[in-house]
Amino acid sequence: MKPLPPPPALTRRGLVRAAAGLAAAGAALAGKGVAGAAVEPAAAPSAAGDNKAAVEPFWGEHQSGIITPIQNYSYFAALDLDTAKRDELIEMLRVWTATAARLAAGKTAAPLGTDVSTVGADTGEALGLPPARLTLTFGFGPGLFVANGKDRFGLAARRPAALVDLPVFNGDQLIPEKTGGDLSVQACADDPQVAFHAVRQLARLAYPIAKIRWVQAGYTTRPQDGGTPRNLMGLKDGTSNPAVSDPKAMAQLVWVGAEGPNWMRGGSYVVVRRIRVALEHWDRMNIAFQEQTIGRHKYSGAPLGGKGEFDTLNLAANDKDGNPIIPESAHVRLAAAASNGGAQILRRPYSYNDGANFVAERWPPWRQGIEYDAGLLFICYQRDPRTGFIKIFENMSKFDMLNQFVTHTGGGLFACPPGIQPGGFIGQRLFEPG
Repeated sequence: MKPLPPPPALTRRGLVRAAAGLAAAGAALAGKGVAGAAVEPAAAPSAAGDNKAAVEPFWGEHQSGIITPIQNYSYFAALDLDTAKRDELIEMLRVWTATAARLAAGKTAAPLGTDVSTVGADTGEALGLPPARLTLTFGFGPGLFVANGKDRFGLAARRPAALVDLPVFNGDQLIPEKTGGDLSVQACADDPQVAFHAVRQLARLAYPIAKIRWVQAGYTTRPQDGGTPRNLMGLKDGTSNPAVSDPKAMAQLVWVGAEGPNWMRGGSYVVVRRIRVALEHWDRMNIAFQEQTIGRHKYSGAPLGGKGEFDTLNLAANDKDGNPIIPESAHVRLAAAASNGGAQILRRPYSYNDGANFVAERWPPWRQGIEYDAGLLFICYQRDPRTGFIKIFENMSKFDMLNQFVTHTGGGLFACPPGIQPGGFIGQRLFEPG
Protein backbone atom coordinates (compact mmCIF):
# COMPACT_ATOMS: atom_id res chain seq x y z
CA MET A 1 0.00 0.00 0.00
CA LYS A 2 1.34 3.41 -0.93
CA PRO A 3 1.91 5.48 2.23
CA LEU A 4 -0.14 8.62 2.72
CA PRO A 5 1.73 11.88 2.17
CA PRO A 6 2.50 13.88 5.31
CA PRO A 7 0.08 16.71 6.10
CA PRO A 8 1.07 20.14 4.78
CA ALA A 9 2.98 22.45 7.09
CA LEU A 10 0.67 24.60 9.20
CA THR A 11 1.06 28.35 8.99
CA ARG A 12 -0.37 31.04 11.22
CA ARG A 13 -3.05 32.19 8.86
CA GLY A 14 -3.53 28.84 7.24
CA LEU A 15 -4.42 27.15 10.50
CA VAL A 16 -6.80 29.87 11.61
CA ARG A 17 -8.46 30.04 8.19
CA ALA A 18 -8.81 26.29 8.11
CA ALA A 19 -10.45 26.31 11.51
CA ALA A 20 -12.75 29.13 10.46
CA GLY A 21 -13.66 27.19 7.35
CA LEU A 22 -14.43 24.11 9.40
CA ALA A 23 -16.64 26.08 11.73
CA ALA A 24 -18.46 27.66 8.80
CA ALA A 25 -18.87 24.26 7.20
CA GLY A 26 -20.37 22.94 10.39
CA ALA A 27 -22.94 25.73 10.43
CA ALA A 28 -23.80 25.16 6.78
CA LEU A 29 -24.03 21.40 6.94
CA ALA A 30 -25.60 20.87 10.35
CA GLY A 31 -28.81 18.97 9.93
CA LYS A 32 -28.55 18.73 6.13
CA GLY A 33 -27.12 15.21 5.96
CA VAL A 34 -24.57 15.93 3.23
CA ALA A 35 -23.10 12.54 2.38
CA GLY A 36 -19.39 12.24 3.06
CA ALA A 37 -19.00 15.92 3.88
CA ALA A 38 -18.81 15.91 7.67
CA VAL A 39 -19.76 13.94 10.72
CA GLU A 40 -21.62 15.53 13.64
CA PRO A 41 -21.49 13.12 16.60
CA ALA A 42 -24.45 13.56 18.89
CA ALA A 43 -23.78 14.25 22.55
CA ALA A 44 -23.83 11.03 24.51
CA PRO A 45 -26.81 10.52 26.83
CA SER A 46 -26.05 10.72 30.52
CA ALA A 47 -26.57 7.94 33.01
CA ALA A 48 -29.80 8.10 34.98
CA GLY A 49 -29.59 10.35 38.00
CA ASP A 50 -26.75 12.66 36.95
CA ASN A 51 -26.72 15.96 35.08
CA LYS A 52 -23.80 15.43 32.73
CA ALA A 53 -26.10 15.75 29.73
CA ALA A 54 -27.00 19.31 30.79
CA VAL A 55 -25.85 22.17 28.55
CA GLU A 56 -24.95 25.57 29.96
CA PRO A 57 -25.76 28.49 27.64
CA PHE A 58 -22.77 29.99 25.84
CA TRP A 59 -24.34 33.15 24.37
CA GLY A 60 -25.74 35.85 26.64
CA GLU A 61 -25.35 39.13 28.48
CA HIS A 62 -22.52 37.79 30.64
CA GLN A 63 -19.94 35.10 30.04
CA SER A 64 -20.87 31.74 31.47
CA GLY A 65 -18.69 30.18 34.14
CA ILE A 66 -18.81 33.21 36.45
CA ILE A 67 -22.15 32.89 38.25
CA THR A 68 -22.90 29.45 36.79
CA PRO A 69 -23.42 26.91 39.61
CA ILE A 70 -19.95 25.55 40.20
CA GLN A 71 -18.98 22.39 38.28
CA ASN A 72 -16.84 19.61 39.70
CA TYR A 73 -13.72 20.25 37.62
CA SER A 74 -11.78 23.20 36.27
CA TYR A 75 -8.91 23.55 33.82
CA PHE A 76 -7.44 27.05 33.81
CA ALA A 77 -4.96 28.12 31.14
CA ALA A 78 -3.01 31.34 30.55
CA LEU A 79 -1.53 31.98 27.12
CA ASP A 80 0.99 34.40 25.65
CA LEU A 81 0.52 35.98 22.23
CA ASP A 82 3.25 35.45 19.67
CA THR A 83 2.04 37.91 17.07
CA ALA A 84 1.94 41.66 16.64
CA LYS A 85 -0.78 41.60 13.98
CA ARG A 86 -4.16 42.85 15.10
CA ASP A 87 -6.03 41.04 12.33
CA GLU A 88 -4.49 37.71 13.38
CA LEU A 89 -5.59 38.26 16.95
CA ILE A 90 -9.15 39.15 15.90
CA GLU A 91 -9.37 36.16 13.57
CA MET A 92 -8.18 33.86 16.35
CA LEU A 93 -10.81 35.25 18.73
CA ARG A 94 -13.49 34.66 16.09
CA VAL A 95 -12.40 31.05 15.72
CA TRP A 96 -12.25 30.60 19.49
CA THR A 97 -15.81 31.93 19.79
CA ALA A 98 -17.23 29.60 17.16
CA THR A 99 -15.33 26.65 18.59
CA ALA A 100 -16.29 27.39 22.20
CA ALA A 101 -19.97 27.60 21.28
CA ARG A 102 -19.76 24.16 19.66
CA LEU A 103 -17.89 22.62 22.57
CA ALA A 104 -20.35 24.01 25.14
CA ALA A 105 -23.15 22.39 23.16
CA GLY A 106 -21.44 19.01 23.38
CA LYS A 107 -20.13 19.00 19.81
CA THR A 108 -16.65 18.48 18.43
CA ALA A 109 -14.44 21.51 17.85
CA ALA A 110 -15.48 21.38 14.19
CA PRO A 111 -17.36 18.81 12.09
CA LEU A 112 -15.31 15.66 11.62
CA GLY A 113 -14.28 15.13 8.00
CA THR A 114 -13.78 11.81 6.25
CA ASP A 115 -10.36 12.52 4.72
CA VAL A 116 -7.87 10.84 7.07
CA SER A 117 -4.90 12.32 5.21
CA THR A 118 -5.66 15.73 6.73
CA VAL A 119 -5.14 17.10 10.22
CA GLY A 120 -8.10 16.17 12.43
CA ALA A 121 -10.80 18.72 13.15
CA ASP A 122 -10.84 17.54 16.77
CA THR A 123 -8.37 15.56 18.87
CA GLY A 124 -11.09 13.07 19.75
CA GLU A 125 -10.63 12.33 23.45
CA ALA A 126 -14.12 13.65 24.29
CA LEU A 127 -15.98 11.71 21.57
CA GLY A 128 -18.94 9.98 23.16
CA LEU A 129 -18.85 12.14 26.29
CA PRO A 130 -21.79 14.35 27.27
CA PRO A 131 -21.48 18.17 27.51
CA ALA A 132 -21.10 17.89 31.31
CA ARG A 133 -22.24 21.51 31.81
CA LEU A 134 -19.07 22.81 30.13
CA THR A 135 -18.46 26.53 30.36
CA LEU A 136 -15.60 28.53 28.85
CA THR A 137 -14.71 31.92 30.30
CA PHE A 138 -12.19 34.15 28.53
CA GLY A 139 -10.01 36.92 29.92
CA PHE A 140 -7.52 39.53 28.71
CA GLY A 141 -4.32 40.12 30.66
CA PRO A 142 -2.26 43.33 30.84
CA GLY A 143 0.09 41.99 28.13
CA LEU A 144 -2.68 42.25 25.57
CA PHE A 145 -2.48 46.02 25.92
CA VAL A 146 1.24 46.60 26.46
CA ALA A 147 3.97 43.95 26.47
CA ASN A 148 7.63 44.79 27.03
CA GLY A 149 6.78 48.44 26.51
CA LYS A 150 5.16 47.81 23.12
CA ASP A 151 1.59 48.52 22.09
CA ARG A 152 1.37 45.56 19.70
CA PHE A 153 -2.29 45.86 18.77
CA GLY A 154 -3.06 49.56 19.23
CA LEU A 155 -4.96 48.83 22.45
CA ALA A 156 -2.81 50.54 25.09
CA ALA A 157 -5.19 53.46 25.50
CA ARG A 158 -8.10 51.06 26.04
CA ARG A 159 -6.59 49.21 28.98
CA PRO A 160 -9.07 49.52 31.86
CA ALA A 161 -7.82 51.38 34.93
CA ALA A 162 -8.97 48.41 37.02
CA LEU A 163 -6.68 46.01 35.12
CA VAL A 164 -3.72 46.84 37.34
CA ASP A 165 -0.55 44.88 37.87
CA LEU A 166 -1.16 42.90 41.04
CA PRO A 167 1.08 44.13 43.86
CA VAL A 168 3.63 41.81 45.40
CA PHE A 169 2.03 40.71 48.64
CA ASN A 170 3.79 39.76 51.82
CA GLY A 171 4.90 36.13 51.58
CA ASP A 172 4.42 35.75 47.82
CA GLN A 173 6.73 33.22 46.19
CA LEU A 174 5.44 33.56 42.67
CA ILE A 175 6.99 31.32 40.04
CA PRO A 176 7.33 33.31 36.78
CA GLU A 177 6.42 30.27 34.67
CA LYS A 178 3.13 29.98 36.58
CA THR A 179 2.27 33.67 36.68
CA GLY A 180 0.72 36.18 34.26
CA GLY A 181 -0.34 35.74 30.65
CA ASP A 182 -1.86 37.76 27.80
CA LEU A 183 -5.05 35.69 27.61
CA SER A 184 -6.87 33.32 29.93
CA VAL A 185 -9.34 30.49 29.40
CA GLN A 186 -11.19 28.88 32.27
CA ALA A 187 -12.96 25.63 31.38
CA CYS A 188 -15.32 24.19 33.99
CA ALA A 189 -17.28 20.96 33.60
CA ASP A 190 -18.62 18.01 35.51
CA ASP A 191 -16.15 15.76 33.69
CA PRO A 192 -12.37 16.43 33.88
CA GLN A 193 -11.73 15.13 30.37
CA VAL A 194 -14.38 17.43 28.89
CA ALA A 195 -12.74 20.44 30.57
CA PHE A 196 -9.22 19.50 29.43
CA HIS A 197 -10.42 18.68 25.93
CA ALA A 198 -11.98 22.13 25.54
CA VAL A 199 -8.81 24.01 26.47
CA ARG A 200 -6.73 21.66 24.32
CA GLN A 201 -8.84 22.47 21.24
CA LEU A 202 -8.54 26.21 21.74
CA ALA A 203 -4.77 26.04 22.32
CA ARG A 204 -4.37 23.85 19.23
CA LEU A 205 -6.34 26.26 17.05
CA ALA A 206 -4.42 29.27 18.38
CA TYR A 207 -0.94 27.88 17.71
CA PRO A 208 1.39 29.54 16.79
CA ILE A 209 -0.43 32.86 17.25
CA ALA A 210 -0.79 32.12 20.97
CA LYS A 211 1.04 29.58 23.11
CA ILE A 212 0.24 28.19 26.54
CA ARG A 213 2.17 29.87 29.36
CA TRP A 214 0.80 27.87 32.30
CA VAL A 215 -2.14 25.65 33.20
CA GLN A 216 -3.70 24.41 36.42
CA ALA A 217 -6.29 21.68 36.89
CA GLY A 218 -8.64 21.77 39.85
CA TYR A 219 -11.52 19.84 41.34
CA THR A 220 -14.27 20.16 43.92
CA THR A 221 -16.98 17.77 45.05
CA ARG A 222 -20.16 18.63 46.89
CA PRO A 223 -21.09 16.33 49.77
CA GLN A 224 -24.04 13.99 49.38
CA ASP A 225 -26.32 16.39 51.23
CA GLY A 226 -25.57 19.08 48.65
CA GLY A 227 -23.92 21.38 51.18
CA THR A 228 -20.79 23.49 50.91
CA PRO A 229 -17.75 21.67 49.43
CA ARG A 230 -14.65 21.18 51.55
CA ASN A 231 -11.09 22.04 50.56
CA LEU A 232 -7.99 19.93 51.25
CA MET A 233 -7.68 21.39 54.76
CA GLY A 234 -11.02 19.76 55.56
CA LEU A 235 -12.77 23.14 55.77
CA LYS A 236 -16.02 24.21 54.16
CA ASP A 237 -15.06 26.62 51.40
CA GLY A 238 -17.48 29.27 50.14
CA THR A 239 -19.85 29.69 53.10
CA SER A 240 -19.78 33.49 53.02
CA ASN A 241 -20.01 33.90 49.25
CA PRO A 242 -22.57 36.45 48.01
CA ALA A 243 -25.64 34.80 46.47
CA VAL A 244 -25.30 34.43 42.69
CA SER A 245 -29.10 34.25 42.57
CA ASP A 246 -29.32 37.89 43.71
CA PRO A 247 -29.08 40.16 40.62
CA LYS A 248 -28.60 43.28 42.76
CA ALA A 249 -25.67 41.75 44.62
CA MET A 250 -24.08 40.60 41.38
CA ALA A 251 -24.53 44.05 39.82
CA GLN A 252 -22.94 45.64 42.87
CA LEU A 253 -20.06 43.22 43.38
CA VAL A 254 -19.31 41.32 40.16
CA TRP A 255 -20.39 43.05 36.95
CA VAL A 256 -18.56 46.11 35.64
CA GLY A 257 -20.88 49.10 35.37
CA ALA A 258 -20.76 52.61 33.91
CA GLU A 259 -17.47 53.27 35.71
CA GLY A 260 -15.67 50.94 33.29
CA PRO A 261 -14.89 51.38 29.61
CA ASN A 262 -17.73 50.54 27.24
CA TRP A 263 -16.14 47.30 26.09
CA MET A 264 -15.98 45.94 29.67
CA ARG A 265 -19.49 46.83 30.88
CA GLY A 266 -21.26 43.65 31.87
CA GLY A 267 -17.93 41.89 32.23
CA SER A 268 -15.89 41.14 35.35
CA TYR A 269 -12.32 40.83 36.60
CA VAL A 270 -10.90 37.50 37.68
CA VAL A 271 -8.01 37.04 40.08
CA VAL A 272 -6.42 33.59 40.03
CA ARG A 273 -3.95 32.44 42.69
CA ARG A 274 -2.27 29.05 42.92
CA ILE A 275 -1.92 28.55 46.67
CA ARG A 276 0.22 25.72 47.93
CA VAL A 277 -0.87 24.43 51.35
CA ALA A 278 1.60 22.80 53.72
CA LEU A 279 -0.77 19.93 54.40
CA GLU A 280 1.80 17.97 56.40
CA HIS A 281 2.20 20.97 58.74
CA TRP A 282 -1.56 21.57 58.98
CA ASP A 283 -2.29 17.91 59.68
CA ARG A 284 -0.06 17.98 62.78
CA MET A 285 -2.07 20.78 64.39
CA ASN A 286 -4.79 19.96 66.90
CA ILE A 287 -8.33 20.77 65.80
CA ALA A 288 -8.75 23.56 68.36
CA PHE A 289 -5.75 25.38 66.87
CA GLN A 290 -7.07 24.84 63.34
CA GLU A 291 -10.42 26.33 64.37
CA GLN A 292 -8.75 29.36 65.99
CA THR A 293 -6.70 29.87 62.83
CA ILE A 294 -9.78 29.90 60.61
CA GLY A 295 -12.38 31.30 63.01
CA ARG A 296 -14.88 28.49 62.34
CA HIS A 297 -15.63 25.09 63.77
CA LYS A 298 -14.04 22.57 61.43
CA TYR A 299 -16.80 20.00 61.17
CA SER A 300 -19.95 22.15 61.23
CA GLY A 301 -18.53 25.21 59.52
CA ALA A 302 -20.20 27.43 62.12
CA PRO A 303 -18.34 30.58 63.16
CA LEU A 304 -16.73 30.33 66.59
CA GLY A 305 -19.44 31.17 69.08
CA GLY A 306 -22.18 30.08 66.68
CA LYS A 307 -24.00 26.82 66.01
CA GLY A 308 -24.89 26.82 62.30
CA GLU A 309 -22.69 27.19 59.23
CA PHE A 310 -24.54 30.27 58.02
CA ASP A 311 -24.77 32.05 61.35
CA THR A 312 -23.66 35.67 61.11
CA LEU A 313 -20.06 36.31 62.14
CA ASN A 314 -20.15 38.04 65.51
CA LEU A 315 -16.85 39.89 65.41
CA ALA A 316 -17.66 41.86 68.56
CA ALA A 317 -18.23 38.83 70.80
CA ASN A 318 -15.73 38.26 73.63
CA ASP A 319 -15.18 35.34 75.98
CA LYS A 320 -15.37 35.57 79.80
CA ASP A 321 -11.81 36.89 79.91
CA GLY A 322 -12.57 39.68 77.45
CA ASN A 323 -10.74 38.10 74.51
CA PRO A 324 -12.37 38.00 71.05
CA ILE A 325 -14.08 34.66 70.47
CA ILE A 326 -13.01 34.95 66.84
CA PRO A 327 -9.31 35.87 67.14
CA GLU A 328 -8.04 39.15 65.71
CA SER A 329 -5.83 37.24 63.25
CA ALA A 330 -8.41 34.59 62.30
CA HIS A 331 -8.86 34.06 58.57
CA VAL A 332 -12.62 34.74 58.52
CA ARG A 333 -12.29 37.97 60.50
CA LEU A 334 -9.68 39.43 58.16
CA ALA A 335 -11.65 38.32 55.07
CA ALA A 336 -15.03 39.59 56.31
CA ALA A 337 -16.72 42.48 54.54
CA ALA A 338 -17.09 44.22 57.91
CA SER A 339 -13.29 44.24 58.26
CA ASN A 340 -12.73 45.62 54.76
CA GLY A 341 -15.13 48.52 54.37
CA GLY A 342 -17.79 46.29 52.81
CA ALA A 343 -15.48 44.83 50.17
CA GLN A 344 -16.61 41.43 48.85
CA ILE A 345 -15.63 39.07 46.06
CA LEU A 346 -17.29 36.09 44.41
CA ARG A 347 -15.10 33.07 45.12
CA ARG A 348 -15.06 30.12 42.73
CA PRO A 349 -12.39 27.92 44.37
CA TYR A 350 -11.05 24.52 43.37
CA SER A 351 -8.58 22.20 45.07
CA TYR A 352 -5.53 21.00 43.18
CA ASN A 353 -3.14 18.07 43.65
CA ASP A 354 0.02 18.01 41.55
CA GLY A 355 1.76 15.15 43.34
CA ALA A 356 4.78 15.84 45.56
CA ASN A 357 8.15 17.55 45.29
CA PHE A 358 10.92 19.09 47.40
CA VAL A 359 9.84 22.00 49.59
CA ALA A 360 11.54 24.25 52.13
CA GLU A 361 8.75 25.53 54.37
CA ARG A 362 8.82 29.27 55.07
CA TRP A 363 7.52 29.05 58.65
CA PRO A 364 8.84 27.26 61.75
CA PRO A 365 9.85 24.49 62.06
CA TRP A 366 11.18 25.21 58.53
CA ARG A 367 10.99 21.61 57.40
CA GLN A 368 12.68 20.61 54.17
CA GLY A 369 11.84 17.52 52.19
CA ILE A 370 9.35 15.91 49.84
CA GLU A 371 5.86 17.21 50.52
CA TYR A 372 2.56 17.36 48.69
CA ASP A 373 2.31 19.93 45.93
CA ALA A 374 -1.35 20.46 46.62
CA GLY A 375 -3.64 23.20 47.79
CA LEU A 376 -6.12 25.70 46.43
CA LEU A 377 -6.71 27.08 42.96
CA PHE A 378 -8.22 30.32 44.25
CA ILE A 379 -10.41 32.02 41.66
CA CYS A 380 -12.50 35.09 42.41
CA TYR A 381 -14.54 37.50 40.33
CA GLN A 382 -15.24 41.14 41.16
CA ARG A 383 -16.32 44.44 39.70
CA ASP A 384 -12.94 46.04 40.45
CA PRO A 385 -9.92 44.18 41.88
CA ARG A 386 -8.64 47.37 43.51
CA THR A 387 -11.70 47.47 45.77
CA GLY A 388 -12.09 43.69 45.84
CA PHE A 389 -9.28 41.17 46.11
CA ILE A 390 -6.42 43.65 46.51
CA LYS A 391 -8.16 45.58 49.29
CA ILE A 392 -9.08 42.39 51.14
CA PHE A 393 -5.78 40.59 50.73
CA GLU A 394 -3.50 43.49 51.70
CA ASN A 395 -4.26 42.91 55.39
CA MET A 396 -4.68 39.16 55.10
CA SER A 397 -1.21 38.75 53.61
CA LYS A 398 0.28 40.43 56.70
CA PHE A 399 -1.81 39.25 59.63
CA ASP A 400 -3.74 36.09 58.70
CA MET A 401 -2.83 33.13 60.96
CA LEU A 402 -3.40 30.88 57.95
CA ASN A 403 -0.28 32.30 56.28
CA GLN A 404 1.92 29.90 58.21
CA PHE A 405 0.39 27.07 56.17
CA VAL A 406 -0.07 28.62 52.70
CA THR A 407 2.17 30.06 49.99
CA HIS A 408 0.98 31.84 46.86
CA THR A 409 3.05 30.47 43.97
CA GLY A 410 1.39 31.75 40.81
CA GLY A 411 -1.67 33.21 39.10
CA GLY A 412 -2.73 36.45 37.48
CA LEU A 413 -5.38 39.10 36.91
CA PHE A 414 -7.52 39.15 33.76
CA ALA A 415 -10.32 41.33 32.41
CA CYS A 416 -13.23 39.13 31.32
CA PRO A 417 -15.34 40.95 28.72
CA PRO A 418 -19.15 40.75 28.78
CA GLY A 419 -21.09 37.92 27.19
CA ILE A 420 -21.18 37.25 23.49
CA GLN A 421 -24.16 37.50 21.15
CA PRO A 422 -24.59 35.15 18.18
CA GLY A 423 -22.56 36.50 15.27
CA GLY A 424 -20.13 38.31 17.56
CA PHE A 425 -16.85 37.26 19.10
CA ILE A 426 -15.03 37.44 22.42
CA GLY A 427 -14.19 41.03 23.37
CA GLN A 428 -15.52 42.42 20.09
CA ARG A 429 -16.24 45.89 21.47
CA LEU A 430 -12.58 46.27 22.46
CA PHE A 431 -11.60 46.30 18.80
CA GLU A 432 -14.40 48.57 17.54
CA PRO A 433 -13.96 52.34 17.12
CA GLY A 434 -15.16 54.65 19.84
